[in-house]
Amino acid sequence: MLNPKQLILAMLILLSSSNAFSQLGFSHEIGVITGPVAFKSDFGERFDFETNSGNTGFGIGLVHYINFAYQADCNCYTTDNYFNDHFKLRTELSFNKTKLSHYGEWVKDSRTSPEADKLRAHTGEANNLDIGMQLEYFPLSIRSFQAFGYKFAPFISLGAHYVSFNPKTYTDYNNGTNDVGNILDSNNFYAGWEPGSVNPDSGSTWSVVSSIGVRYKLTTISDLMLDLRGQYYFSDWVDGLDHQLQSNKYNDWLVWLNVGYIYYLD
Repeated sequence: MLNPKQLILAMLILLSSSNAFSQLGFSHEIGVITGPVAFKSDFGERFDFETNSGNTGFGIGLVHYINFAYQADCNCYTTDNYFNDHFKLRTELSFNKTKLSHYGEWVKDSRTSPEADKLRAHTGEANNLDIGMQLEYFPLSIRSFQAFGYKFAPFISLGAHYVSFNPKTYTDYNNGTNDVGNILDSNNFYAGWEPGSVNPDSGSTWSVVSSIGVRYKLTTISDLMLDLRGQYYFSDWVDGLDHQLQSNKYNDWLVWLNVGYIYYLD
């Protein structure tokens, strides 16, 4: 995971970027988001329902927006141009956690081989800390939404997040101690994987984030938000497993459905 110095540096970079826009007088919004996460990794079988429903966790985060449509220093709307009325810049600090197990054809109860037992005994945990930015596009007018011209404001977004991952790996196979000694012994994991396919070391990577969502106007200074996010990591080690089989076609990724509360500061 990020050490304290790295975390402070990353937060300072985000704050300085936001502060650059703040100097131009744009207004601010802050909020909190939370919701279920479906983690798509090398655990389980692709397109298997149990994999998709079983390897789920949760996420929580803090978000900050630069609202280009409103100018805080004069308590007025900014120059009427398309960008100001349809885009917001979102910065985020979030965390997601998912417990992982193998599901699907190769771990069915009817399979009684040692290799099936190894897969059933192998579990993991994905723990990810995100820091990053997204540019959100609102097809409808942000000014009209703030003035209660309509209650719902749909949006799409695209951005990049820096991710610090700290996976955990466990196995009950062989000696049943479920400790670090087990994860260092490749004989306790599926024999079809190449040596070194299991690695619970922490690390960092970048990811691309895209989402589609909607805001609902509660009051003049607050909104509810529903946001469906897809996030693709530029690493296959986020879950602590990279088995290199032919079926391993993609890096780790996730889908996160979050609900948020947004408050307008000025």
